[in-house]
Amino acid sequence: MFRRKDIFLKTLEEMADTVIEATEYFARNISNLSDVANFAKRMKELESKCDRYTHTIYTELNKTFITPIEREDILALATSLDNVVDGVEACASRFEMYNIREKDEHIVSFADILVRCVHEIKNAIYLLSQKKLLAIRQHCIAVNELENEADDCLRTSITLLFAHVKDPIELIKRKEIYERLEQTTDYCEDVANTLESIIMRNS
Repeated sequence: MFRRKDIFLKTLEEMADTVIEATEYFARNISNLSDVANFAKRMKELESKCDRYTHTIYTELNKTFITPIEREDILALATSLDNVVDGVEACASRFEMYNIREKDEHIVSFADILVRCVHEIKNAIYLLSQKKLLAIRQHCIAVNELENEADDCLRTSITLLFAHVKDPIELIKRKEIYERLEQTTDYCEDVANTLESIIMRNS
């Protein structure tokens, strides 16, 4: 199917690596938020790094006639990968804006789900470059299952939030972060769905 690893597949792999880097950095640091300014700054740097890869994809598509997979699939993969990093960075920025410094077990749970999601995504993206399309499906299924786990986590976290947090401002802040983290798992599922479409069209 692919003669060689071209700029598109190489850049998608680099994006997947950056998604891992950003998500793991987020997960490592949410339990110790003594310096939320530097935490948010580093997350912004990783988000900008991913944006540059997305720009590379757009630039190359504008000057390339033949692509290894459908152009719309390349765009969809780049956009959804970028969305994952955007989602994690948006959550990190809220820690700084809302001055959140306390450890939150629900945010830790969401972060754990996201880390597992992005590792499945990275494995799938690298299999795409290796032309092992059918092997990608197991990773897509795993992402879908993890997104369901995040849905459950959102229901539990918001139920407990309303049951135990009396300060309305604190409630609003936490609820937004929970919802943004769950939405980021939706972006992971978007990557998986695009990969499923690629499998169906090219197998």
